[in-house]
Amino acid sequence: MEDRLGLELAQRIVEEAKKKAEELHIKEDIALVNAGGNLKAFARMDGAWLGSIDIAIRKARTARLFDMETAKIGKMSQPGEPLYGIEFSNGGLISFAGGIPLEDQAGTVIGAIGVSGSTVENDVKVAEAGVDVCRRAKFATA
Repeated sequence: MEDRLGLELAQRIVEEAKKKAEELHIKEDIALVNAGGNLKAFARMDGAWLGSIDIAIRKARTARLFDMETAKIGKMSQPGEPLYGIEFSNGGLISFAGGIPLEDQAGTVIGAIGVSGSTVENDVKVAEAGVDVCRRAKFATA
């Protein structure tokens, strides 16, 4: 499987997400996984919670494994909903907001971003800043 999420793009995504966190005056852990769900880039802002490292990585991985935002998975995993208990699969998933798939211009998922360290609302804002970089990126046609 070709890794369409190159290191240069991954680093630009992380940098833009960090800028958003700084703008919000928060400290975040920011993780990117490639299309295979493997860690591609990571940043732990100075002072960000240690416990959020694993959460950020799992948010990104969860978003990639199911190609949907973790917030949507969270709604579907409540008691009585079709994905109840899913967070116990795949070695542990995260089912709350802050993980978003990354797509190329054709809509192909090339990876995902996961952010943790603040409120879920802020985590989403920081993740979306990274997603915006990916949306504007130029990809070589296959």
